[in-house]
Amino acid sequence: MAHILVLEDDQLFNETLEDFLEEEGYAVETAMDPYSALEISYKHVFDLYLFDVNLPYENGFDLLEKLRQSGDTTPTIFLTSRNDKASLAEGFGKGADDYMKKPIDFDELILRIQAVLRRQIRQEHMTIGSYRLDTVAKTLYLDEEALEVTKKAIELLLLLVQAKGEVVSSDEIKNRLWAAGQNASEGALRVYVTQLKKYFPDNIVNVRSVGYRWVE
Repeated sequence: MAHILVLEDDQLFNETLEDFLEEEGYAVETAMDPYSALEISYKHVFDLYLFDVNLPYENGFDLLEKLRQSGDTTPTIFLTSRNDKASLAEGFGKGADDYMKKPIDFDELILRIQAVLRRQIRQEHMTIGSYRLDTVAKTLYLDEEALEVTKKAIELLLLLVQAKGEVVSSDEIKNRLWAAGQNASEGALRVYVTQLKKYFPDNIVNVRSVGYRWVE
């Protein structure tokens, strides 16, 4: 389940986006201003940002610039009422992956979200030490031999690696690996950690009572 942060200062539209995206199967966090969004981005790992541009305190372009400067490469789509080419150029110049003008067509929004997420996955075929990870098939290989690692363990591996050394809380991991209504437990989480530690014994650190982090 992809995790999306929505930043929109219009409360009604914010709530509409949240409801719509959750109905489409995404996990959603929301913020009404850039400072709150920045704080949330430090606490959770997201697959996508949906940012308004005209916001209180500072605009969405400036927020994305801060995030990019901090090393945050999370794909970002701007949703904005600005319709001039200069704003379009500025948005992409700050590191946006896509740009939609309001009023938003929700069917088009889903297609754009899916396209951005697919591009993200294609860019994340990765080599981890001696291993090759196929992020599309969620399969881990050693010397072209597929290893017996469950899909959820692979999702956990991706989550930890993408956090770039930051601690990922147990609650965050459960939210990402299990859909709403599924039975997530510490015991099940430890099973997946144990699976991964078989291949990455020194890379996964248990931060007691908090969660886990990946170390190189």
